[in-house]
Amino acid sequence: MEKTENLKDILSKNLRENRRKCGFSQEQLAEKAGISTQYLAMIEIARKFPTSEVLERLARAMGIKVYELFLIDYSPREALERLEQSIIANIEQVVRKTIQDTLANGCEGKEKV
Repeated sequence: MEKTENLKDILSKNLRENRRKCGFSQEQLAEKAGISTQYLAMIEIARKFPTSEVLERLARAMGIKVYELFLIDYSPREALERLEQSIIANIEQVVRKTIQDTLANGCEGKEKV
């Protein structure tokens, strides 16, 4: 249900989407950022990860902030699924801790009749 993307995949997807939104070909963006087209292509297929300097040049060439290359935009359904998983994990953690605390206290919590 939950797909975990690594940083290279997130960058790859966002770089490609932002480049297309700007109407740039790979060649045009590579030229504006001062890198080779082949290197840009490798970044876009998540085979290479650029230095912070290259990230800054790519972002500047597209008129965006560097952090925007790492944003994850979830669909409403994905956001709800993630929220559900988070809530389930939190409930499980609370129940587990409560059981552990109860077992650790043994019979001390029993009322005397």
